[in-house]
Amino acid sequence: QVQLVQSGGGLVQPGGSLRLSCAASGLTFSRYAMSWYRQAPGKERVFVAAISSSGGRTNYEDSVKGRFTISRDNAKNTVYLQMNSLKPEDTAVYYCNAFDSNSDYWGQGTQVTVSS
Repeated sequence: QVQLVQSGGGLVQPGGSLRLSCAASGLTFSRYAMSWYRQAPGKERVFVAAISSSGGRTNYEDSVKGRFTISRDNAKNTVYLQMNSLKPEDTAVYYCNAFDSNSDYWGQGTQVTVSS
């Protein structure tokens, strides 16, 4: 059974930092590209960042470029999202996603709230 277990969300002040983690089990992690999405209240889930299966390529949504960093540790079956210089508009539920040509899995979601 594939599981993506997320951790690391919470409440942070504007300008602060958080790191999200997503630990995978039940799949060959190193074969999957990984991504992060987010869903703000009343809005659709949108792409945030992605990383290739080897970790050699990354891609970011324009509003987070230069502030967020996606990384992975294939030895630990874990993907991370380091979020710096957080803004109130980053407030959302964040989801990790594992995908390849045949399958697509989601984490349970973790709340990130940026507020003073």
